Amino acid sequence: MFSSSYRMNQSNSESGFFPDDVILQIIARLPVKSLFRIKCVCKLWYKLASDCYFRQLYNEISVKNPMVLLEVTESASKSRSSLICVDNLRGVSEFSLDFIKDRVKVRASCNGLLCCSSIPEKGVYYVCNPMTREYKLLPRSRERPITRFHPDGEATLVGLSCNLLTQKYNVVLAGYHRSFGHRPERTFICLVYDSESNKWSKFVSLQDVHFTHMNRNQVVFINEALHWLTENASCVFVLDLQCNEWRKILLPNELICGGGNRVYLLELEGCLSVIQISDAWMNIWVMKDYEREDWYMVDRVSLRCIRGMVPGIFPISQTDEYVFLATHKQILVYQRKSRVWKEMYSVNNSSILPLWFSAHAFRSTVFSCH
Repeated sequence: MFSSSYRMNQSNSESGFFPDDVILQIIARLPVKSLFRIKCVCKLWYKLASDCYFRQLYNEISVKNPMVLLEVTESASKSRSSLICVDNLRGVSEFSLDFIKDRVKVRASCNGLLCCSSIPEKGVYYVCNPMTREYKLLPRSRERPITRFHPDGEATLVGLSCNLLTQKYNVVLAGYHRSFGHRPERTFICLVYDSESNKWSKFVSLQDVHFTHMNRNQVVFINEALHWLTENASCVFVLDLQCNEWRKILLPNELICGGGNRVYLLELEGCLSVIQISDAWMNIWVMKDYEREDWYMVDRVSLRCIRGMVPGIFPISQTDEYVFLATHKQILVYQRKSRVWKEMYSVNNSSILPLWFSAHAFRSTVFSCH
């Protein structure tokens, strides 16, 4: 049912207008920027973006269209970076985080929100929605270890979870604690920010896990838990946000790690997924039964058409219909039904870092960070 405030007169259909539900379905498929532009059309549409039912409808449709978000820094201006959004439906668009009024880098992405850390000041974090240009400066944690993570004072793992139904989000900072004058041991500090209480909580455990840069970037939020793939693809490291406990999930038995095979952790239609890339094949696995931890191979893709790119290609996001992959200077999309490869975006030679280094899965929503 639609909110009563959006019930249009019955004369609409008699005058040739579309019914309310059809109009809302059309509007719910607009880009966020267009959604805010149409607010000037009439009072009804002005209030639309703040209506709870419509926001939920919009977000439900938007999350089915994952994109790739790139943070591109030009060598001529190392202090400036732009965000490039690559959308399978709408192509490429560019925007910035200048509304935050700080130099930041993107650390995590989830359901339309970004978690960013301040570059000039360690320990300062923001949550923002780049489409609505809203942001929130997270309160400082009273715990000193937030700036004493090993090895460079920054958290090894930064995770962001956004529940579209409850409109609640969490930020997770985790890593090995370094006491002054001592090497880090197995003491693993985890700080969790809760948007409802606007407070941080802390718990400590003993761990022996390590992560590559890509493992740290590719954090997956499903089933009220955050998931990271460990170094050498030994397992999936899981933080259950309902009880603040770490656990491990084993990968498919048939998965072959090492020997030129690379493994990446992604989401696929609300399920945990791993993609294995070898010299000639890309195998896609999905955990269809989360409780039983049952993995199934759902696709096997030949890489013959892009053989020269295979050593430097990284999967970023996917759906049942397509897979986005990043190389040093390109974003490619593989259409799974037609089995066609297409270049979606390429960068010139002035970029400092490879595109895969700062690529995140992204969804455009009207999730509020306030």
